[in-house]
Amino acid sequence: MKIQILGTGCAKCRALTDNARRAVEELGVAAEIEKVEGIVDLARMGVMVTPALAVDGQVRSAGHVLSVDQVKEILAPAS
Repeated sequence: MKIQILGTGCAKCRALTDNARRAVEELGVAAEIEKVEGIVDLARMGVMVTPALAVDGQVRSAGHVLSVDQVKEILAPAS
């Protein structure tokens, strides 16, 4: 599974990255976590507010710092 954290590198983006890493660890799933910070890349994915979380290329959340449990809820069906 590929998880992308979309944002410009702000504190909220870093918090979402940390929460995604913890969720992956707690679920015990194999996942690659990638940070996407380029404005053009964000626009290509249709993200207008950050931070955003995408799983396997599909944006699943935007504009919120998801908690570890919220990330786990998103990842569980994909695992």
